[in-house]
Amino acid sequence: MSDILEVIMIVSFGFSWPFNVVKSYKARTAKGKSLWFLCLIFFGYIAGIASKLINESYMASISEKWYVLFFYVLNLLMVGADLILYFRNRRLDKISQQ
Repeated sequence: MSDILEVIMIVSFGFSWPFNVVKSYKARTAKGKSLWFLCLIFFGYIAGIASKLINESYMASISEKWYVLFFYVLNLLMVGADLILYFRNRRLDKISQQ
């Protein structure tokens, strides 16, 4: 049951990240974005992935529960994309101020 609840949490976060990435892409500005927040979330997903990889009971059943790790990695990629867009948008902000 705890695995199901964990997947629900990860999937819920996962559904919101693509919308955030699209919004960042279209906004073309870093205003209103927090680099520290994005970095903390990124680090949190890395910690979540690491916790799965060092958990012996999870690794023993990974063939049955691979989807949990999959969603952690997918969310990490989404946050990574948003981080890349943050730096692109910050550069665009600097260009527009000149």
